[in-house]
Amino acid sequence: MKRFKVVTLGCRTNQYESQAYTDQLRQLGYTQVQEGEEADICVVNTCTVTESADSSSRHQIRSLLRANPNAKVAVTGCMVENSPDAIQALDPRIQIVSNLKKEQLVSLVLPEEEFYPEFNIQAFDAHTRAFLKVQDGCNSFCTYCTIPYVRGRSRSRKMAEILVEAKGLIERGFKEIVLTGINIGDFEDEGRRLADLVRAVDELEGLKRLRVSSIDPDEVDDDLTDAILNGRRTCPSMHIVLQSGSNVILKRMNRKYTRQIFMETVERLTRLKPDFTVTTDAIVGFPGESDADFADTMDLVEKVQFAKVHMFPYSPRKRTRAALYPNKVPPDVISERKHALLRLAEKMSFKLRDRFLGRTMSVLLENSDESRPGYLCGHTENFLRVWVPQRTYKQNDLIDVKLLENEPDGLIGEPV
Repeated sequence: MKRFKVVTLGCRTNQYESQAYTDQLRQLGYTQVQEGEEADICVVNTCTVTESADSSSRHQIRSLLRANPNAKVAVTGCMVENSPDAIQALDPRIQIVSNLKKEQLVSLVLPEEEFYPEFNIQAFDAHTRAFLKVQDGCNSFCTYCTIPYVRGRSRSRKMAEILVEAKGLIERGFKEIVLTGINIGDFEDEGRRLADLVRAVDELEGLKRLRVSSIDPDEVDDDLTDAILNGRRTCPSMHIVLQSGSNVILKRMNRKYTRQIFMETVERLTRLKPDFTVTTDAIVGFPGESDADFADTMDLVEKVQFAKVHMFPYSPRKRTRAALYPNKVPPDVISERKHALLRLAEKMSFKLRDRFLGRTMSVLLENSDESRPGYLCGHTENFLRVWVPQRTYKQNDLIDVKLLENEPDGLIGEPV
């Protein structure tokens, strides 16, 4: 029996691509390794968004090389574009596959096969939410980011192809689909934009929930707002990228929006649908970030009350303009700001969840966690984390839950 192992680091787009490799290899007769088994082929889908991501990618590659001494080892993803020589130097067994050839990885690593399955996903292992890639690449050239260099220019999939894949996921029992991409607001297919795609997927029979992944605030126009707020199955929650609450820093980052545009976008969504919630990304310690700039970010986080904030300490990346900027923020100041922002974000998300106590809301159950034995974790439509007693329930059940308590790790609910 031929065996394989796929390791994924980084974004939802990487997760989608790794699932495509998994499905292709299964169709070629490979099975996923179990604990203690050696693989015949290993794939590492790397990330390079921060120095920490590079370090994790190198660690995973070394671990696989040690544990699978006879395997073919293919390494792809964004770190490959930034540091190919460093990766190749780890071991001559490594076969590097560039991001632009990601979809051909299986045929490049296994040239002896007679046919190769299509590069798309049949399922989404160990997930109840299926991430569906609709776009790749980016044209924005933010000063801190290597993505346009390592992923290439923005390009979109055909809507018809996306709909076929979405139908297949629904038929296989997935209740929730998340449309994802590197810069999803760029989606365009023969004049049809993201709002058109949202409406088309939303009409698919059997779908229970539809989400739109990470997007910039200036891309949430009136048409997309209408598609999200008035869809049959669209969820009243979005991941809208902030990065900084300071206009000075946003300009230095080469972001295409201001603090005011971000606030106006959030206020429009929550005014039209009061249950609407927002998650976001924030970078602390960007070169030149003053105490006043950081205070602007803290102020915005307090005003918005995000459901969740993904916080990243600034990490200089090769080939980016910000890596050359003066006035670097000292590491101890970055660490202090990181912890201050995380504490505030958790306080504000707790305060947000308080508003929903006593309500009965639909929850899609996802997984269990040893931190709360006997409970399953899931999310409401507006992405509030909820724990419910496990009892006879299982992953992927969609149930109504009365929200009774608010804890630091989420709401505690009772199925009704």
